[in-house]
Amino acid sequence: MTATTSSASTPASGDLASAAIASCRTAFLTVGLFSAVLNLLMLTGSIYMLQVYDRVIPSHSIPTLIALSIAVAAAYAMQGLFDLLRQRILTRIGSALHAALWQPVVCNILRGPLRGGANRGLQLSHDLDSVRSFLSGLGPTTLFDLPWMPLYLAGCFLLHPYLGWTLVAGAALLFGIALLTEVLTRAPTRDASRAGAIRGVQLEAGRRNAEIVAALGMEQRLIDRIGAANDDLVAAQQRNADIAGSLGALSKTLRFMLQSALLGLGAYLVIEGQASGGVMIAASIMGSRALAPVELAISIWRPFLGARQAGQRLRAALRDGDAPNPDVAPERAVHRLTVEQVTIAAPGGTTAIVHNASFALEAGQAVGIIGPSAAGKSTLARALVGIWPIARGEIRLDGATLDQWPAEIRGGMIGYLPQDVELFDGTVAENIARFDPEIDEAAVIAAAKAAGAYEMILKLPKGFEMRIGEAGATLSGGQRQRIALARALYKDPFMVVLDEPNASLDAEGDAALTDAIRRVRARGGIAIIIAHRPAALAAVDLVLTLATGQVQAFGPKDEVLRKSLAAHPAPGGAALQAVPDARSVPAAAAS
Repeated sequence: MTATTSSASTPASGDLASAAIASCRTAFLTVGLFSAVLNLLMLTGSIYMLQVYDRVIPSHSIPTLIALSIAVAAAYAMQGLFDLLRQRILTRIGSALHAALWQPVVCNILRGPLRGGANRGLQLSHDLDSVRSFLSGLGPTTLFDLPWMPLYLAGCFLLHPYLGWTLVAGAALLFGIALLTEVLTRAPTRDASRAGAIRGVQLEAGRRNAEIVAALGMEQRLIDRIGAANDDLVAAQQRNADIAGSLGALSKTLRFMLQSALLGLGAYLVIEGQASGGVMIAASIMGSRALAPVELAISIWRPFLGARQAGQRLRAALRDGDAPNPDVAPERAVHRLTVEQVTIAAPGGTTAIVHNASFALEAGQAVGIIGPSAAGKSTLARALVGIWPIARGEIRLDGATLDQWPAEIRGGMIGYLPQDVELFDGTVAENIARFDPEIDEAAVIAAAKAAGAYEMILKLPKGFEMRIGEAGATLSGGQRQRIALARALYKDPFMVVLDEPNASLDAEGDAALTDAIRRVRARGGIAIIIAHRPAALAAVDLVLTLATGQVQAFGPKDEVLRKSLAAHPAPGGAALQAVPDARSVPAAAAS
């Protein structure tokens, strides 16, 4: 069985977007039923005018007029109620879809960098907002009203065939304009979406690297680079707006002309004695109502296309969900780590970075992984903690592969300090506690002490309650690294993987790191340290050397370092002298 990145609590594989829409099927059917009632009630105005002109005025009957007016008022009130209910249901459909897809979308965004391929950034969250906004607006109501056009066409044919055929000709013209709008705006809408995504990624990269931009004088160059994407976006949006605006104005003009044509044709039929005055007014009202959804469809075409393309991107991104969490997970690991013939490639890549790596660690052992740059050390660390998948081989804790535990339980067994330290906007305590909603204060303090960061944190403004800002911007590099080390040690994880843990530490920090590794070993944990600086190896008892992605040596520290020195001698044996041995580690920690 191959260890892969474990899933958080997300649904099983399948088309999540389609499943979410299917769960709202009853609500959509209700909206369709309400639309049917609404479109029948919208005949009220035409029927009222027909009755007034053909019955009330010739008979001069005030009671008939009053009765008709009361009935019409009741019908309009019911129409308003159904329209309100329909809109509220659609708004809640949008909210329900948003709630159903929000967690999978955020998971997809968070895991995107770990999967390779195109980086969508925040595009998926914008896509979800776009779909929700469309469903909560006038777009769906227009689509539900369009199928009822034949009802009004049939009504006009009943009044007089000439009126019916005139309305059919006008509706055909407007439908042609709607189809032309779809064809002509499809490409500009797609281009605008792509350019907007590129601009967003570039802006975020510039904001995230503001210090480098300012220090190296790159601001104007980045503005020019982002400006190119911005120009593409504006140009595409302008083309889209010009096309949709021109065709929308044309459709509105045609609708006004058609409504007047129905009125004029009705007048002609009255003069010729083929229709009554009521028929003339009713046909005009009915024709206007029949064509209104077409005009609205043209006006909402851009949002509709945007929502449709957003839905397609969501469907593509969420089509294959992560594997579901196991129903029964193994016990927490407490004994050993085994790595057997592991080959690792970058997510989405095909070129192996680490080849056939094998080693094993028992509780209480610590290994230092050394080697030249690009040897695959950080790649191996990422696979050990389960954030990069492995192409072949097995990584096991106490005999179980990493994917046999739910992500949250597996994360509790693992402490990880990446080479590039990342902290989150929140308090120091929240960062150390990994944003556990029920922070264990004693565990936070214990982790801070284990990382040698307790006194440092107390000196910060507000101590553990200090908000550190985005990415820990208010802290120095050494402070961020020690807080991140405390996060890795929170609640005594069994396996602690530290990638260049002393890159930003001073001598005091190096001593605290050495003590932290000794504590991990003394309590029966496993420590794996990726190191360039020899001081990081002070508390390890084993060393593994990597070169070109392959394990060159693995064994007791002194023996491996002696062979390494013999193969690559350093002046005066400085390398060995700089690496304290592990004999000062308590006996309980020795393997």
